Amino acid sequence: MKLYDYYRSSASYRVRIALNLKGLSHALCPISLTDNEQNSPRYASLNPSCQVPGLETELGLLGQSLAIMEYLEEVYPSPPILPASHWEKAKCREIALTVACDIHPLNNLRVLNYLDSEFGVNQNEKMIWYHHWLNRGFHALESLLHGQGHPFCCGSTPTMADICLIPQLYNARRFHFDVSPYPTLLAIESQCQKLSAFVKAHPDNQK
Repeated sequence: MKLYDYYRSSASYRVRIALNLKGLSHALCPISLTDNEQNSPRYASLNPSCQVPGLETELGLLGQSLAIMEYLEEVYPSPPILPASHWEKAKCREIALTVACDIHPLNNLRVLNYLDSEFGVNQNEKMIWYHHWLNRGFHALESLLHGQGHPFCCGSTPTMADICLIPQLYNARRFHFDVSPYPTLLAIESQCQKLSAFVKAHPDNQK
């Protein structure tokens, strides 16, 4: 398998973690978002959404990080990144989608660039926007996870929920967002940081 990614892309970071947790061999093919390489004709011919990540499999290229993780879970079910019961799976997806749908898209690089180019939003105003959606999303996650008594989001092992949470915390710090009001999220992050799958996937550890 080949993963088209950008080292600081939250969505790419998620897939790197998932591949590592499942012990799946893969090659990395960097796509530079800062150089607009994602919109090049070469990459657009592979991935029409012109986004990362893109996972190249023997069946073709698959985009969207959650779709990729669901595919990996079905084809390579062990070790699992979803809980066992139907209810626990749904709750896990609720947490993952809170990050992937409610926080990340509103703070994506292309959204921030659009605010600048089309509406003249300055850097300070962009950070107010960025922090607003982080605050709303993290508050919801803290409420969902507070008191659950597990080392990870959904039990004793990491799942898709943790895979989505950790990159979002990384990005929050990059943009000088105070994460201290979210002790449950930080406790889960601390557990994840003990695992090599998360450490190897960290942006600072990419070539």
